[in-house]
Amino acid sequence: MAEFFGNITIWTVLDKILCFFFIVLFVWGGTNKFGRKGEFNDDFTGLDAMKSVRGFAALGVILHHTSQEFMFQEEGVLSAFVNAGAYFVAIFFFCSGYGLLKSFDTKKDYLKGFIKKRIVKAIVVPFYVNVIVYGVLMFIAKMPLEKTQWVTNFLGITMMNRYAWFPIVLSILYLVFYICFRFIKNRPVCFAVIFVFMIGMAMVFCFAGHYAWWYGPENWWMDDNYWETQMQWWQGEQIFWFSGEWWVNAAPAFLTGLVFANYEKQIVAFFKKKYALKFHILLIITVILYKLSDFGQAHWGYWTEWNGNGPAIADKVCTYFCQLPLFLTLPLTVFVLMMKYHVSNPVSRFFGKYSLHTYLVNLAVITSLRFIELPEVLVNVGDVKNNLLLYAVGVILLSAYFGMKEQKLTGWVQGKLFREKKVYEAPRWSLSDPDVNSKHTVCVKDPVAPAKEAGSQG
Repeated sequence: MAEFFGNITIWTVLDKILCFFFIVLFVWGGTNKFGRKGEFNDDFTGLDAMKSVRGFAALGVILHHTSQEFMFQEEGVLSAFVNAGAYFVAIFFFCSGYGLLKSFDTKKDYLKGFIKKRIVKAIVVPFYVNVIVYGVLMFIAKMPLEKTQWVTNFLGITMMNRYAWFPIVLSILYLVFYICFRFIKNRPVCFAVIFVFMIGMAMVFCFAGHYAWWYGPENWWMDDNYWETQMQWWQGEQIFWFSGEWWVNAAPAFLTGLVFANYEKQIVAFFKKKYALKFHILLIITVILYKLSDFGQAHWGYWTEWNGNGPAIADKVCTYFCQLPLFLTLPLTVFVLMMKYHVSNPVSRFFGKYSLHTYLVNLAVITSLRFIELPEVLVNVGDVKNNLLLYAVGVILLSAYFGMKEQKLTGWVQGKLFREKKVYEAPRWSLSDPDVNSKHTVCVKDPVAPAKEAGSQG
């Protein structure tokens, strides 16, 4: 790779562009009301704005997953994204909660057929399509899995795709939402029940930990020989549900989305009065809560099993409660900011439209491109960092491409499994129009009606 201006190469420039990628995107298509007293974006929670903010979150998750690769952390490439994954996922949870309650309030009989349409069709079917896709890829790649593991992976009991935890948690939260709003009329009570349930999910992780710590000798995970010679396949990392803090730490943003949707008029009216002062106070509170979260992770942490003190359940519990206030507050801060400034551009809308499936195929893309990380294998652009940046660009582009393809496949499967009602136009007589030019609609069952957009939620 040719150098220009000393050691600066095109890949060095790309590193800077990737690190400041969101800054570039936040300028392109921005709707700015800062400096305009009394002016606000009325569409900051509209469909287009929501799609765009999900797009930013999807890109952030892709870069976060990429930065988690060992060589990236060794070389310090994309280091800004290493610990940022939960913040991006919190945006997804917020948007899901917000969309659910807004749909509940504006669509008649929204809960009728909710489990079938909003959980099974919109989340469970995409999840299992992804399971099958990964199963086929793993079979082709001759992955050395136990026969039992193939079965449990295809059933979804264990993780065929360890990045596919989000649809599982979202399905659970959707089901809890349905039960609460179906049988409880008092909304604050609904919110309280959902909050308690989220705490319960967090405690499941805190007790389950990252490994099957309860099987085998004490602190077996610290013994390399045990890993290599004695460990059962199901004892390892990210095998069972809730085997990782990422399953639970960002989920409280779902509740924030519900509460924001319920009290949106009051919240917006509150911040419109003395917006600058109140937003800065909210921002300071968010920074303080970030410091609290950082303190919890530094003082206790989620991975203290490696201190040799067993599963370290108490450490995980303390860390979670230090993070909880941040993930309840952070999405509110983001959307209050969007009252004055938000962005919608082709890139953000694209990733927002395909966010679920770019997320689901991301692990397969990351795995298939790992050869680029090693300069002595097939690809060599002069320096390991250059290779890693080439790798990151490839992951983004291929995640987008295969995300589109998987979403189309999912839409086809949904179309086969579910039949939609299609509206046909039929003429009727009109007293004011003897030429019979007016029409009315008749709903009939259409066996070939196209499925709605794959992965749609809320």
